[in-house]
Amino acid sequence: MKKVELIFVPTPGAGHLAPTVEFVKRLIHHDDRILVTILSIEWHSSGFADAYTESLATLQPDRIQVIQVSRVDPPPLHLWTLAPEAFVYALIQSYIPHVRNAVTNILSMKSTSDSTRVAGLVLDLFCSPMVDVATELGLSSYIYLTSNASFFGLVLYLQALHRQISSEFEYPNPENPSKDLGHLIPGFANPVPSCVLPSFMFNKHGSYTAFVKIAERFKDAKGIVINTFEELETYALSCFVNGQNPPIYPVGPVIHLDSLPHPELDQLQRDRIMKWLDNQPESSVVFLCFGSHGCHGPPQVKEIAFGLEQSGQRFLWSLHMPETPLNDAAGAVHYKNPEEMLPEGFLERIQERGMICRWAPQVDVLGHKAVGGFVSHCGWNSILESLWHGVPIVTWPIYAEQQLNAYMMKEVGLAVELKLDYRGGTSDIVKAEEIEEGVRQVMDAGSEVRKKVKEMAEMARKAVMNGGSSFNSIGRFIEDMLANT
Repeated sequence: MKKVELIFVPTPGAGHLAPTVEFVKRLIHHDDRILVTILSIEWHSSGFADAYTESLATLQPDRIQVIQVSRVDPPPLHLWTLAPEAFVYALIQSYIPHVRNAVTNILSMKSTSDSTRVAGLVLDLFCSPMVDVATELGLSSYIYLTSNASFFGLVLYLQALHRQISSEFEYPNPENPSKDLGHLIPGFANPVPSCVLPSFMFNKHGSYTAFVKIAERFKDAKGIVINTFEELETYALSCFVNGQNPPIYPVGPVIHLDSLPHPELDQLQRDRIMKWLDNQPESSVVFLCFGSHGCHGPPQVKEIAFGLEQSGQRFLWSLHMPETPLNDAAGAVHYKNPEEMLPEGFLERIQERGMICRWAPQVDVLGHKAVGGFVSHCGWNSILESLWHGVPIVTWPIYAEQQLNAYMMKEVGLAVELKLDYRGGTSDIVKAEEIEEGVRQVMDAGSEVRKKVKEMAEMARKAVMNGGSSFNSIGRFIEDMLANT
């Protein structure tokens, strides 16, 4: 039986690397003919990335190999602050020659083998410019979108609109929200308000321009693989089957069912969290976690604390420290631990009703029977994990495309709306009363949202089983990929 090899190029970062590796494992489990090489690129030493890359050594070495691409000097770090998407685009551009060399070396080694041929490149969203590498070397290319089908609709919309406007969007005026007529984005049944579009759409420092260039390359791929499933985004996926787009393969939910390794979460801390949950009644705990980069300043932390206290609900709160000193009226303030940002006497008042930790094993927590709600930043991986475990979400987006994710989840009735347009790094404060109401709603045992999320959890699990929609979509991707080779 002849083998075929796919070369994956993921973007650095937990939100891209983990679902890529999980999809790789899904592929090789589906078909014995498939071998995979992952080209690992990075731009700085990350505790998570280092730990996760080390864990890849436990994968099947006869089916999966990881090659570390030669490191390049990253773009100036100030660009990351001004325009993250422009930074990543510039980084990927600088890696293109090294990826081309790595793929060329793989091809030269395979040329002497009668049993294996390279079938193509599978590129992360941000690596779409590397479609040219595949074309130059006579290979097919595919885009693996670690976000959802609705985001793919935004990609299509951006390409079409840029041909007419060709400039960044303007932030809507909060004083006149009625003037925002919304955007008719493919995949959304209703007009999408400007306030929930990703921040890069408004960025005048290069992010908008960079993302347009990334989006333009989607049409050159042989197919788009998306981490979603038909039952979740039925309408969105139906919008793209029109002969004008590359074939779409919904293969999700692709999630890492074991909590990812993290250098700040040791076994002792994990055990302490899980033991505390073991002592709580079923579906009684609301879990608050805002992603690997999500943190709040002291004023917002205090509002969250008051909101939780007033709600009367049990809670587990993953409270991250700000990465840089915070400024108040007296100047820069360095906080050594999260408790310093909490209201005076808060810990004494809540006692055993709540637990605060720095990092939490999110997948394990969401899968615990004591957890009944999730206040989340609405990263797509977190949304899929919550749906998998049937835990309803309270929307509190912070960065990237999370506002759009939150809006989509609200539109399909699978989330409680707290905020849809919140953006990190601004002076906006979500008040304690709003947080209290969001927590109360999500913990309502008889709510329609809870019922729908439980039903979607069953559909998510069936989708990846033998004969399920995503299982069949992976099979279709494999057969089409072989036909394109």
